[in-house]
Amino acid sequence: MNLLLQTTQHNLQGQIAVTGSKSETNRLLLLKALFPNITLANTSNSDDSEVMQKALSGNDEIVDIHHAGTAMRFLTAYFAVNEGRDVVMTGSSRMQERPIKILVEALGQLGVEISYEKEEGYPPIKIKGKKVTASKVTLAANVSSQYISALLLVASKLENGLELTLEGDITSIPYIKMTLALLKDLDIQTSFEGNVIKVYPKAEVASKEMVVESDWSSASYFFSLVALADTASITLSSYKENSLQGDSELVSLYEKLGVQTTFQDNKMTLVKQENFKFGTINFELNNTPDIAQTIVVTCLGLGIGCHLTGLHTLKIKETDRLEALRIELTKLGANISVTNDSLTLTPSGNINHNVKIATYNDHRMAMAFAPLALKVPIIIENAEVVSKSYPDFWNDLKALDFQISEL
Repeated sequence: MNLLLQTTQHNLQGQIAVTGSKSETNRLLLLKALFPNITLANTSNSDDSEVMQKALSGNDEIVDIHHAGTAMRFLTAYFAVNEGRDVVMTGSSRMQERPIKILVEALGQLGVEISYEKEEGYPPIKIKGKKVTASKVTLAANVSSQYISALLLVASKLENGLELTLEGDITSIPYIKMTLALLKDLDIQTSFEGNVIKVYPKAEVASKEMVVESDWSSASYFFSLVALADTASITLSSYKENSLQGDSELVSLYEKLGVQTTFQDNKMTLVKQENFKFGTINFELNNTPDIAQTIVVTCLGLGIGCHLTGLHTLKIKETDRLEALRIELTKLGANISVTNDSLTLTPSGNINHNVKIATYNDHRMAMAFAPLALKVPIIIENAEVVSKSYPDFWNDLKALDFQISEL
């Protein structure tokens, strides 16, 4: 469906309960599969998490994870060490263009058998689950953190644990630390010294309820809304000031875009700062690439420029997000240039009206552009794609008095 978004409301006031973090949920779903006596609360209702849960609870020989990149990486590791389980992992046409070779080769160092059903290096893949006794893996440090987390999540169930050596500069350290923190919460011993991560074997864990924090990536769109409104105060739940999620860096980043954040009783309130003076927006997002789309759209709406770096992983997401941003922002009248790992937007005071934004089967494209409706009417194509991570998004915008009509 295509949606027309517009609003005459520039004083945003409201309270929104955001679904649990997809990143935390998918990690915990895998850990629950390994340790069934733990229970989960406030899990994500996203498509990705539902796909993950279905795959873990089923016995299908062919596991189709559709567009869910996290599920592809995590489940590859899970099935690889699941002795006696043979599966073929596949997904959407875009998923079959997203590389998996780095993880396959890492698992190969542990003696796991994985073969490619079509093109080498890409899904679909055939996995022959086996008992793993090897314990040492080396891989490049600048790869997607999901490859690293996939190995860490299954490591405690390996007979001799895992010693993972990362070569070079590490990408997305907060997501690696999130994984290690969740293992620590289950009393699984780990260490992270220099470029070496160790996870020690643990056969069983104590029964425990694990409560998922709400999703910070989903919160990013409300930071953008507050920045673009004339006046605004929006309260979001449930969030921790000392979060495990890397995207909690939104607080400090959006402080430079005129948004003040306060925390109380597991809620955070975002307030628009009056007469805010903008400085140079030059953000390094190596640890938080998923919020790049939101930030550049915010800057366009504010009429300011920005230079964002550390974006190399965006090229292998649901779409090539850098190229998609260049195309769609240009439609809106922006002057934007991209490289393999950066994006530069020059200041502009004009935004074209009623532009149709293509979403490329990418949930973040749909949600990142939506706040521009505070400035001009905008059309979001294939708007249902938000269900991948935030199914309630359009209803939550309506609660803030946005007029949303299907075309």
